[in-house]
Amino acid sequence: MDNLNYGIIGNCRSAALISKEGSLDWCCLPEFDSTSVFAKLLDEGKGGSFGILPKGNYKVEQRYHKDTAILVTRFSDGNDVFEVHDFMPRHHKMNGKYLAPPEIIRFLKYVSGSPRFSVKYDPKLEYAMGETKHFIKRDFIASLTHEQKYDTLFLYTSFDKKAVLDGKDMLLKEDGYFLICYHEKILKPSTEKMALELERTKVYWLDWVDKTPTYKKFNDQIVRSAITLKMLTYDKTGAVLAAATTSLPETIGEVRNWDYRFCWIRDASMVIKVVSELGHKNSAKRFLQFIIDLMPDKDEKLQIMYGINKEKNLTEITLDHLDGYKGSKPVRIGNAAYMQKQNDIYGILMDVIYEQIRSFSNDIENVEELWSITKGIVWIVGNHWQEPDKGIWEFRGEDRHFTFSKVLCWVALDRAIKVAKMFGKTHKIEKWTALEQQIKEDIHKNAWNNDINAFVQSYGSRHLDASVLLMESYGFIHARDPKYVSTVRAIEEGLNNDGLLYRYKNEDDFGLPSSSFTICTFWFINSLFKIGEEEKALEYFERLLGYSNHLGLFSEDIDFKTKRLLGNMPQAYSHLALIECAINFSRKESDERILESIS
Repeated sequence: MDNLNYGIIGNCRSAALISKEGSLDWCCLPEFDSTSVFAKLLDEGKGGSFGILPKGNYKVEQRYHKDTAILVTRFSDGNDVFEVHDFMPRHHKMNGKYLAPPEIIRFLKYVSGSPRFSVKYDPKLEYAMGETKHFIKRDFIASLTHEQKYDTLFLYTSFDKKAVLDGKDMLLKEDGYFLICYHEKILKPSTEKMALELERTKVYWLDWVDKTPTYKKFNDQIVRSAITLKMLTYDKTGAVLAAATTSLPETIGEVRNWDYRFCWIRDASMVIKVVSELGHKNSAKRFLQFIIDLMPDKDEKLQIMYGINKEKNLTEITLDHLDGYKGSKPVRIGNAAYMQKQNDIYGILMDVIYEQIRSFSNDIENVEELWSITKGIVWIVGNHWQEPDKGIWEFRGEDRHFTFSKVLCWVALDRAIKVAKMFGKTHKIEKWTALEQQIKEDIHKNAWNNDINAFVQSYGSRHLDASVLLMESYGFIHARDPKYVSTVRAIEEGLNNDGLLYRYKNEDDFGLPSSSFTICTFWFINSLFKIGEEEKALEYFERLLGYSNHLGLFSEDIDFKTKRLLGNMPQAYSHLALIECAINFSRKESDERILESIS
């Protein structure tokens, strides 16, 4: 089964996806949201790829070098064995900053025998909108296009350049390399230098993981998810991407295909909260600065999403010349959802601000700016919480009073009050508390449906929605409150499909959803755990982990019938929720061991 069996490599500037067979099928350079140089993922024929093709009956195995973002593809044909170590360089420089060039290194490590292979080097620049021509120069192969827009790519290699470009067979006698660069190199590369880059990058990731706590259960899954989230952060501005790809469909053959190479305030805030819990406070600091930079005026409303370089206009267009993943058109770049109104983002952002101040109160910069943002958020919520919006799922139809949005408006006030107390700004508390209570009462009055015995998707609705499960996580309601327990039970009965959850089952702008949104299943598992159904939650969790791809990675969605991965890949939402679940189970085991030792 095709299960989006891709590994991600990256260096917090851009990323690439490499197939289980070792083919580089997706990469945008020089940055995450630049035009693609390889896009076979979105068009098998026209997209462009870089394949490693062994000659013979080779067994192919793939793994990550433990606790790193270095992907190892091993080719074995009896005695003839070699490995491809794929990575994007990232390591410390002498000045304390990071080297993270727009480059991919494919380091071929000779293991044994006389392995023979060829390569298919076929970059297609600028989303393959025009012809890409290749020229062999003294030190490199230059690829360029100038039909739509001028762009170039450079390939340095230890192998014969003409044999590479012609796809001729080559004998591997010793280690070698391919270096894909967006910029021409000043100093000529060598196999020795590429081996050094490999070791430096390995050390960077090992050091990064060493700063992450070790957990009793599911530690490998937590670490792999944490590394994946780190690869989806953009060092230059502090932005966090929702995913590394565009237009991988939620359902094969349908039109729910979106560009996720942007920073959603909601997704990013949730990621940062989890990454902070893992001890990586620098990412949190950079993200907070990203937000501060986006809000220069005290009355400026936040968009729900921005470009990774703080762009506000993300105009959506389609690339009609590309066939789409498995024929799923359209291929989109940009995202029209940036214009939507979603009232929940203020609560989610306020929650992150509060957590950072609470966790790093003695080591946090910009406290004055954060207090200004806090007051600004309360002002905006106070003036707009009673208005309908598009909701967390970005419905493109009419606005509604979504329960999740209302709950997060309450969260904004709750966290703002806590921040005010921490800063000693007690004169704000009485007024803010009254507003907080007003919102809470409104939710209990209008979001609860007596017939269904559950909190529902929107005011006056009969539809269930997985997002209301987060009421407990954000502290709106206690896990053992009968209303919450009843809501979890109703969602289990109404939205659960063979252990996978629908987001909702009512029709949206594109009809009925036909795949499971992975984060919702993780939310459901957490909710079962919180209400005391721990064994059932663990059973669902272990089953869900089995639906990941061969490297433990998750995309956005899972098909209900086939259990194949769908949607953009890898998805930050899915991996942050995986970490939250895994930590809960690990802490449960730790608590039980403490009780055993006491008794």
